[in-house]
Amino acid sequence: MVMSPRARVEAALFGGRPDCVPFTVYESHLPTSEVERRLRNDGLCIVQRSPAVYAVSTPHVTEEEVHFAGPDGDERVRTVWRSPAGELSAVHRIVPVGRSALDRVMAYTSWREAYPFKGPADYESLEFLIRDRSYSPSYENFLAKADLMGDDAIMRANIGYEPLQEILYNLMGMETFAVEWAERRERLMRLYEALVEDRRKVYPIVADSPARIANYGGNVSPEVMGLRRFENYIVPNYEEAAEFLHARGKLLGVHFDANCRLLASAIARAPIDYIEAFTPAPDTDMTLAEARQAWPNKILWINFPSSIHLEPLDVIADVTRQLLREAAPCDRFLIGITEDVPAHRWRENYQTILHVLNTEGRELS
Repeated sequence: MVMSPRARVEAALFGGRPDCVPFTVYESHLPTSEVERRLRNDGLCIVQRSPAVYAVSTPHVTEEEVHFAGPDGDERVRTVWRSPAGELSAVHRIVPVGRSALDRVMAYTSWREAYPFKGPADYESLEFLIRDRSYSPSYENFLAKADLMGDDAIMRANIGYEPLQEILYNLMGMETFAVEWAERRERLMRLYEALVEDRRKVYPIVADSPARIANYGGNVSPEVMGLRRFENYIVPNYEEAAEFLHARGKLLGVHFDANCRLLASAIARAPIDYIEAFTPAPDTDMTLAEARQAWPNKILWINFPSSIHLEPLDVIADVTRQLLREAAPCDRFLIGITEDVPAHRWRENYQTILHVLNTEGRELS
């Protein structure tokens, strides 16, 4: 009997036996179209990452967004937070993944042009904003979306970035983070502790939610984070989250899409159930076979290597077969699309990958 897309993914994640290796795509990387319908009919599973399972409120902080066009014609969004501790602002640039008309149909991405943290005077305002946050369950919209998607999608909750990653990616940026780590580390760590407490408010809500799987941050760059910081300030947060989720029978995953060799042993020891978006060589410093060896007890939910998407279709098929060979016997293994794919290639590429998995992937699952 042929499994539904969701059942196939859940079997791979929860210790069952899928009828073939699952193929998944983020909801934002699958434009509604005739090919999209055909792909879903053939077994592709959508990874639905919204809506969130919790609502956030800041009773003593107001937030305002202003949309405007920059000199290059791209849209910008300026967000301003006002509180008794002061005012913060950030600017995001909204750009299509490409410049052609077809690219603009596919998707948009966002680049930070200005971070909330501009200098040491902003620590107090940031801490006030973080400590002012309160969280409440928001399961109704999640359940409604799950009912709408049915067996075509796996619903996934999101905890947010790890506290130190939140500072690095969303609050300061890499250069400012490096300066603050070197010159005002004690002050930066007080901000980190405020975010640790903030995340602790989220864990029980996610654990009690209808979601069976949840991601916690990721995008960890070992060249920036380093092994010691990863072990001391990233992994402990996974441990706390996993305690809540595992007590409710839920799975915890992390989006490790960068080089992982330096962090591989620490990742192996962490209570993470699935490694999501792992991208094999040639895009990173580990092959899939090496990842299997490094993490024998983890589920590998990989991203099909982005660098291959411009190759001929026979190469796309051959790379898919090579991934199957390296992952064999292909239990606890899924192939996904977690990054942008060129707008003129996604239809042919997705169909080629799925065809290989539906034929040769059935024998190995």
